Amino acid sequence: QVQLVESGGGMVHPGGSLTLSCTASGSSFSRRAMAWYRQTPGMERALVARITSSRATTYADSAKGRFTISRDNAKNTVYLQMNSLQLEDTAVYYCGAWKATAILSTIWSTPPDYWGQGIQVTVSS
Repeated sequence: QVQLVESGGGMVHPGGSLTLSCTASGSSFSRRAMAWYRQTPGMERALVARITSSRATTYADSAKGRFTISRDNAKNTVYLQMNSLQLEDTAVYYCGAWKATAILSTIWSTPPDYWGQGIQVTVSS
């Protein structure tokens, strides 16, 4: 079992920046694909960014050019650097992890196997 703990959320003005962190318990972190999703009321949870064990990254169109996902395997932590935040970025952000044995086709087509508890990001003027 993997436990994921997010931190770094909060309130920021439009145009501001935030960095979210997600620290994972357990073993095999370096072999897991990791991701950030977000969810607003009444909407489905949606992918923001994903990073594989080989550090290949994918981004939602809304995140491209503004957000950067990265990982530090020595710290069992994945980050989401968010710049130029907009009102519509307001959401609960969730960290997700796939099983260490997940293959790329699974990672590309299915949601993570494990989730954090979520953290609020509010962009407000």
